[in-house]
Amino acid sequence: MSLFKNKYRIESTRLLNYNYASDGAYFVTICTKNKQHFFGEIVDGILTNTKQAQIAKKCWFDLPNHYPNCILDKFIIMPNHVHGVIFINNKMDGVERSDIGNKFGGINMRVETGFKPVSTNAKRYSLSEIIRGFKTFTARKINERQNTLGQPFWQSRFYDHIIRNEFALNRIKTYIIDNPKKWQRDRNNKGNLYM
Repeated sequence: MSLFKNKYRIESTRLLNYNYASDGAYFVTICTKNKQHFFGEIVDGILTNTKQAQIAKKCWFDLPNHYPNCILDKFIIMPNHVHGVIFINNKMDGVERSDIGNKFGGINMRVETGFKPVSTNAKRYSLSEIIRGFKTFTARKINERQNTLGQPFWQSRFYDHIIRNEFALNRIKTYIIDNPKKWQRDRNNKGNLYM
């Protein structure tokens, strides 16, 4: 931590001098406030989800309707966090979904889900803006449902990893799929015996 105007400031976890609005693939993890288990529990490798989990899932898959340069891939909800893969593509006009991977610096990544093409005049939303939107949409809907308006639902930050090639993408997709089976050893599990 460093001092800024005589106050301690937490340093950014974003890669210095990297443009998070540029075309790329990103793995993100977003945790609930104090890692509370709002989304249910893992039983036999499956999440027994709650209304909050259903709202989070709906908001996640609605992101491309608000951020047209956002393409979603693998996603999972865990008891106190979510993992997802987001592609940012600012040049999708006339591009077929199967060609999207070829637009990322020659890396041939296959995208499993996607939405409508983006106009060349569309705004370039950054990863932080997309995640901010997701957190705002879900927190507002969940707090309205629980009548807890103004209460923080998510931690103030999120974790990201820039996906550089198809090998890394496949490894991350496997991690996301297998995450519920490994919940007992997960560092985000507050009841983790292995911490």
